[in-house]
Amino acid sequence: MRRWGAIVLGLALAALPALAQGVPDNHDCFSDNLERRISGCSELIGTPGIDPNTLAHAYAMRALGRSLQTQYETAIRDYDQAIRIMPDFAVALNNRAWAYFKWGRGADGLADVEKSLRLDRWSHHAYDTRAHILQMLGDAASALRDYERAMTIGGARFVKLYQCGLAMAKLYSGPTDGVYSVEMKVALRTCVQSASCDPLPPDEDCRPTTS
Repeated sequence: MRRWGAIVLGLALAALPALAQGVPDNHDCFSDNLERRISGCSELIGTPGIDPNTLAHAYAMRALGRSLQTQYETAIRDYDQAIRIMPDFAVALNNRAWAYFKWGRGADGLADVEKSLRLDRWSHHAYDTRAHILQMLGDAASALRDYERAMTIGGARFVKLYQCGLAMAKLYSGPTDGVYSVEMKVALRTCVQSASCDPLPPDEDCRPTTS
């Protein structure tokens, strides 16, 4: 089952095609079909004389495809290559941190997401990633602060994501209205106390209410 966390990361990378020089937006490397994406990005990576910017983005897009297929170890190796080429690649740093988190090794991704936030302090995706890692590590207070920062920056749509996820966890019974209410804060505060509670919902269950 796909999680909204993965979809959020996909949205974070949606703007990358424009940064890849000479590669059309409809190239398979940017396809929503993961197999086509991985194949297309592999083709780009193997292109002789490819410019470093395009190469880094091709590695990052292939990594995201593999991460969405739960191939986290392989995805991380691709992110390693993207970040080796572009050390200040904020989105790739955040996404590598998420891959570590999903792989059960959140502590290994903490430095990545913190560097990503130093590079882009307005990334609600990165605050969400760090919140998940801190929750996994048992730092409930810091996780709550980062979830709240993610909502402040991400706006009503991000609040709705958490509302839907918390409702599915049976911690919240209020409306999915994008308002960070007292009831929702109590629910989120309860959720962060448990490493197994995820305020992000399954995509197919919450897409209609958060679109």
